[in-house]
Amino acid sequence: MAMQLGPSVGTGPDDEVMGTINTTPLVDVMLVLLIIFLITIPVVTTSIQVDLPKERHEVRQARPETVILSVNKAGQVFVYDTPIQNQTDLQERLKKIAAMKPQPDVQIRGDAQSAYASVGRVMHALQQAGIAQVGFVIDPGP
Repeated sequence: MAMQLGPSVGTGPDDEVMGTINTTPLVDVMLVLLIIFLITIPVVTTSIQVDLPKERHEVRQARPETVILSVNKAGQVFVYDTPIQNQTDLQERLKKIAAMKPQPDVQIRGDAQSAYASVGRVMHALQQAGIAQVGFVIDPGP
């Protein structure tokens, strides 16, 4: 004969299947997560204060003395409509432009499909020639 210390399981009228979910552990986990986020978010958002440039669109008219450099998607460079054969030719033309007084504005028109290196070579040539002011012509879109 088995000895029983308490009421038998499953035999009383109060032994029913519980239909509600115990939400206490869920609330505990949510409170812990809330405390973790409150502690870590200020650490993430703290950074060095920097004044970032503001985006602005200036409509600029090309004057007759403005030098227009174009880079097509194949990477070929043009001064106005004249193709440039090599980097040396570009350097010579830019040195003549840099020697003008006052120095004319230079605008770069780079094709959206061109490699960044092609435009970078033009910018490097402008820097080596001593051009003081360079602008980029973009399509502002709608």
